[in-house]
Amino acid sequence: MKKVRITVMRQTIYKDLMEQYENPIKHACTLRVGQVFVANGWQKPEGFCDSAWDSLSAFVMTLAYGGEDIYSGWMKNKRTAMVACNDGFRPVSFLLETLDEEAAV
Repeated sequence: MKKVRITVMRQTIYKDLMEQYENPIKHACTLRVGQVFVANGWQKPEGFCDSAWDSLSAFVMTLAYGGEDIYSGWMKNKRTAMVACNDGFRPVSFLLETLDEEAAV
């Protein structure tokens, strides 16, 4: 099983939707563009957003176990995936990359 690097690539904020539908909350998302996490196999990295992990974990698991070419030609590099979290107000896009380093399980 391999480690998988997770890089925060972009965050979009839909202020109009937030103003219309969301109850004000503090610290909704603490991720920052450029932030990097490494998943040890299928295990959620320490400090990683639980909600985002729910969206990414199946893709991380696939890559960690040697899966490639998710969705048949979707990504230029077969050992990567671009996945977004499911936050409809401030979705974050993540680049997942299989590392050659073995996970310590």
